[in-house]
Amino acid sequence: MTFTELLSYEDALASFDPVMGLEVHVELGTKTKMFCGCSTELGAEPNSQTCPTCLGLPGSLPVVNAIGIESAIKIGLALNCEIAEWCRFARKNYFYPDMPKNFQTSQYDEPIAFNGYLDVQLEDGEIFRVEIERAHMEEDTGKSLHVGGATGRIHGASHSLLDYNRAGIPLIEIVTKPIEGAGVRAPEVAKAYVAELREVIKALGVSEARMDKGQMRCDVNLSLRPTPESEFGTRSETKNVNSLRSVERAARFEIQRHAAVLSSGGSIVQETRHFHEEDGSTTAGRIKDNAEDYRYFPEPDLVPVAPARAWVEELRGALPEMPRVRRNRLREEWGVTEHDMQSILNAGAVDSIVATIEAGADSAAARKWWMGELARNANEQGVVVDELPITPAQVARVAALVADGSLNDKLARKVLEGVLAGEGTPDEVVEKRGLKVVSDEGALGAAVDEAIAGNAAIADKIRGGKIAAVGALVGAVMKTTRGQADAARVKELILERLGVSE
Repeated sequence: MTFTELLSYEDALASFDPVMGLEVHVELGTKTKMFCGCSTELGAEPNSQTCPTCLGLPGSLPVVNAIGIESAIKIGLALNCEIAEWCRFARKNYFYPDMPKNFQTSQYDEPIAFNGYLDVQLEDGEIFRVEIERAHMEEDTGKSLHVGGATGRIHGASHSLLDYNRAGIPLIEIVTKPIEGAGVRAPEVAKAYVAELREVIKALGVSEARMDKGQMRCDVNLSLRPTPESEFGTRSETKNVNSLRSVERAARFEIQRHAAVLSSGGSIVQETRHFHEEDGSTTAGRIKDNAEDYRYFPEPDLVPVAPARAWVEELRGALPEMPRVRRNRLREEWGVTEHDMQSILNAGAVDSIVATIEAGADSAAARKWWMGELARNANEQGVVVDELPITPAQVARVAALVADGSLNDKLARKVLEGVLAGEGTPDEVVEKRGLKVVSDEGALGAAVDEAIAGNAAIADKIRGGKIAAVGALVGAVMKTTRGQADAARVKELILERLGVSE
């Protein structure tokens, strides 16, 4: 049965209790693939980064990437997991054209990390603990390009192209235990968890975790049950959701869809679903297999992995400060509210602000420029701030020019504009565009005298005690100097000329 109408979110949560499971795949930033020496560099010609091993040709034998193992252990430790003393790889058997071996080398019943948790902070400050079932190692598949259709999917396409460059790139799959008790906040919890997990991965340095580039993607499993005491319902799995906003929207849509089906007497089909960015909806993919359908068995060509306890503890001791701890420390150092810190996090500006402060700017100035002019510019371009063609050192230089009076805020914005346009360093942009503040007292005084002479009525009001009217004369001087005067100094000169004190 197909339902085109959704139950309202409020009605859905009044009648059902949601249970989620989130599976996040993280593409590791290793130089070579998980089981061979092929490069993982992005952007190469299709099928140019392949070999007999990652293509699954007869007689080829895999070798485990040691950095991949180390990265998996780091992730497990950061997620408060137990690290297996002994584990092994398995073959997950299924056919799909972009998987050249017809099986995926993964881990099944013996993952490298298990039984952990991640505490995430919601927007109102509430801490919600998401329990981790496992983090296991596996390899990515290739990439299919469906040509000739309107949607880019296989349905309606005239033919498909296959690129195996991605096949064999190391993946860590992080699987939560069933997330219960979130209730009406379930979509928010899903988004907050993936956001926090992304920050953890980036802090560890094991992946850039760019969701827009497929380096991190989330499968959203969701089911509904009548009450929190009831058995779990049948779940759907929305595959490969690739943005934080979309994770939240996918969970919300599926709650409303499931509720509409169940309220109308229908049954949920256990299936995979596709998420559509344009309207936040999902559509059916294929019937979801259970684990036994994959015919898992131990990989005969790879030896078990048995990380030494001393090595694991060495890695534990070298873990960086975790993102939530760091954010709380920075929030106190910067003297900002939880809401402001959340905005900085949402903009992806934390590291840029920190680097700008390290380059010499004070925290207020660093936040001002990254969260103001630069965040606006990034939003217009549809990128995050750290993708803008400007460095923290350059932003710190602009802040220094403002601090020493060489620039005012209006001119500083023009300097940033020039740097972003590729016109050079801040100092080069200032020189080329002639943007320095007019500091010549003679020239400034002449502009002030001109403004007073041209606005006699306003000058009389100021002499009569209406100090607020000085703003009009300041504006006139700023216009004359093309915004290149120090407004505070202009005001002082005007009041001096008129014999008025504040």
